[in-house]
Amino acid sequence: MKYTVLDYLEETAGKFPQKNAFADVQNSVSWGEFVTRAKSLSAVISKYFEAGNAVPVMIDKSVRTLEYFFAALYSGCFYSYFDATFPDSRLNSMIETLGVKYIICDRRFEKKIATLNVTPLFFDELEKLAEKEEYSDERRKNIIDTDPVYANFTSGSTGTPKAVVVSHRSVIDFISCFTEIFGITSEDNIANQAPFDFDVSVKDIFSAVFTGATVHLVPKMFFSFPTKLLDYLEEREITTIIWAVSAMCILSTLNGFDYKVPSKLNKIMFSGEVMPCRQLEIWKKFIPNAKYVNLYGPTEITCNCTYYIIPDGALPDSIPIGIPFPNERIILLNEDNEPVTEKNVEGELCVSGTCVAIGYYNSQKTAEVFVQNPSQPFRYERIYRTGDLAKYGDDGLLYYVGRKDTQIKHMGHRIELGEIEGAVSKHEKITRCCCVFCDNKITAFYTGSETDKKEIVSMLRIMLPSYMIPSDFIFIKEFPLTKNGKIDKKSLMESLNV
Repeated sequence: MKYTVLDYLEETAGKFPQKNAFADVQNSVSWGEFVTRAKSLSAVISKYFEAGNAVPVMIDKSVRTLEYFFAALYSGCFYSYFDATFPDSRLNSMIETLGVKYIICDRRFEKKIATLNVTPLFFDELEKLAEKEEYSDERRKNIIDTDPVYANFTSGSTGTPKAVVVSHRSVIDFISCFTEIFGITSEDNIANQAPFDFDVSVKDIFSAVFTGATVHLVPKMFFSFPTKLLDYLEEREITTIIWAVSAMCILSTLNGFDYKVPSKLNKIMFSGEVMPCRQLEIWKKFIPNAKYVNLYGPTEITCNCTYYIIPDGALPDSIPIGIPFPNERIILLNEDNEPVTEKNVEGELCVSGTCVAIGYYNSQKTAEVFVQNPSQPFRYERIYRTGDLAKYGDDGLLYYVGRKDTQIKHMGHRIELGEIEGAVSKHEKITRCCCVFCDNKITAFYTGSETDKKEIVSMLRIMLPSYMIPSDFIFIKEFPLTKNGKIDKKSLMESLNV
């Protein structure tokens, strides 16, 4: 019986000890070596982090980064990836949320770490110490399936990022279904596009851990040079990609396939945003025999809760989000918290099952969205309220409609527009801000005094990640209001289309 993701890792290492597990541009590691490395490093990590605590890692995406992730797991802890490009204020907020004293990091981030409320543990020093330490399985034996594997941060409406904590059991439940449904095996080569703080990467990493496939880490810069990206996919004989929609659109909009078509690619999955049909048609034209899958689901339910395998032939006007994964229940609730079963009637999409995350780490927000199913009064059934609106189509499949709040999906990230509005409003010349999301762009409308865009952006760069900074800033004398006295966002969006 396998209770933790480490059980799966060790089984795979036993089957394929010499086979490549993970590879970046410069280095690779076999499954056998990977386990040995992770165990060795865990002996050192255990000296700094108590069992059950978070281990933040700030190392550029590489084989080494993954070794520290699993070293954290072997030490009875869980990992959380920190992006060094994030503003100091955001990183300090993440540190405060996790309550950590130390961070594992690259020495080239020494100046960055000096501005943060945490003590650095440079990996070169840790690896020297690991040579003198002996691995103990004491903590490893005490891990149970409800313990956390990772914490990924999402945007928070108050400006404080939320850390979604996901358990061993949730990862096991989802990845077991995921790899079986889509036929991922030890023969596959997976091209990882997603950053390690984005839950799409969980599918890459753990699909390999569970099957013995090899994960090739694609450098971020390659997505700015389609020819380099396509050469990489061909050279590494990539069979499988699980990418954000925005990443796929880079190749199709820049006519990348006119240069080269990856000959081994046969499984193409996408998520994070609505896939434009025109872009998908380009992919299908050049790679017609691949399996295409639309995936849907927020971080809080362990990657995805629904899928739709794109059929051959002409694409529908709207691509469904499909059907639930096995062992996951989708419940649509209306405004009265009653189940919606009729076709073409909208309801909030809620998810029940083992896939549902533990909750938000050190946050009262957990109690707001991880709740008892209001339509089930006779037994306990924990659900996650996504805030997404969906409906059943005439074909019985689920279709995404939109958000019931101010949260959006942009560049693969879930973003609270309220967090951006709060940041913009801190400018001394701005009295109020309202953001809208239209044509895949964030636009900030503001009142107060007309202010140079560069000045606003300069301020935001020390407060927000780059993907949250609006594309445009529009000064208006006053906001249009609804009859209820609220800002009329519909009117603002219509003004963009004039």
